[in-house]
Amino acid sequence: MKAGSVKLYDANPEILRLLARTNIHVSIMVRNDEIINIAANQTTANKWVEDNVLRYYPDTIIRTILVGNEVLSYSSDAGKQIWNHLVPAMRRIKISLRAQDIRNIKVGTPLAMDVLQTSFPPSNGTFRSDISTSVMVPLLNFLNSTKSFFFIDAYPYFPWSANPINISLNFALFQSNIKYTDPGTGLVYTNLLDQMLDSLVFAMTKLGYPDVRLSIAETGWPNAGDIDEAGANIKNAATYNRKLVRKMTASNPTGTPARPGALIPTFIFALYDENRKTGPGTERHWGLLHPNGTSIYQIDLTGKRASSDYETLPPAQNNVPYKGRLWCIAAPEVNLTELESALTFACNQGNGTCDSLTPGKECYEPLSVTWHASYAFSSYWAKFRSQGANCYFNGLAQQTTSNPSRGSCQFPSVTI
Repeated sequence: MKAGSVKLYDANPEILRLLARTNIHVSIMVRNDEIINIAANQTTANKWVEDNVLRYYPDTIIRTILVGNEVLSYSSDAGKQIWNHLVPAMRRIKISLRAQDIRNIKVGTPLAMDVLQTSFPPSNGTFRSDISTSVMVPLLNFLNSTKSFFFIDAYPYFPWSANPINISLNFALFQSNIKYTDPGTGLVYTNLLDQMLDSLVFAMTKLGYPDVRLSIAETGWPNAGDIDEAGANIKNAATYNRKLVRKMTASNPTGTPARPGALIPTFIFALYDENRKTGPGTERHWGLLHPNGTSIYQIDLTGKRASSDYETLPPAQNNVPYKGRLWCIAAPEVNLTELESALTFACNQGNGTCDSLTPGKECYEPLSVTWHASYAFSSYWAKFRSQGANCYFNGLAQQTTSNPSRGSCQFPSVTI
């Protein structure tokens, strides 16, 4: 695939061995659950570097150590405990590298866009008040003094899908003629990603760090999703990622309006579809490849291939948000034992989820696991969707626009 760099979410020994002598630059990660111990003890940090860097370096070209993943998105008390240990852990890792006279490995941490309190227009970009002074200032000081990058996970799909009426899909996909002028700066924007990146530039500038370089630790577009997830399709995913690659690999980098000409190292999320991941359908469909390694769509990661040289993409069928009723039913040809377990789980959540399935009630018959599971899934999803429930059940369920109700048995539905 001619990838120049690969990012791991840990320091997997097998992968690091396989990447030896490949000329691929590698980014490895300190897991979130390791941060507090590393921050507290230099010996622990030294051991981490010994086990995960020195064992493979320099045969494997490790170029970045990312400490944690989206740590500042945690809102639980336990998660917040990590916040103040983040920068101390980064410092200790850097000390360990310097002790080994390793100068060419950057240390950073990938953050999500939710570190911003305001992001629009870009000139209004401001970090959240709960982290601005306590975490962001020391983080930016560290990144600035070590000439590292501010690593950001930036997904235009999410702001677009949350507000498709006011944000143009083409603007999110780098193919719009629309130009947005920031009223605060007069800077002109032609795509959503540049707006997102510049909101970070302005937020950093407000804290006194205007020159910390940006690197995109994750970006991409889902190639499929649930019925209620508009715009998640192969055509949009291929369009976004191909145009992203052309932008980021141009011989004369375009940068962003606030930083014209800046080179922005970028990782596409993800190499593979994650077919075993839970949650909404898009969670399983960000890959360039199917889990078996075959391509979902063609892409040239060097940016040299012309758009006209690609095969025709399947037309996008879901670019407009779905409006109407949805039901959640058992998927076809699934394991009945697993289906029975999922049925039991759904019914045990209470709130009258399966009252209509009791003997003598309107949905008791036909007496089959598939029928009962379909009713239970629909009822569970309708009752608990507002609390984050989705129609998945470990791959045993799927959304449908066809009303599965029969006779006096009316399946609960979700109205989008």
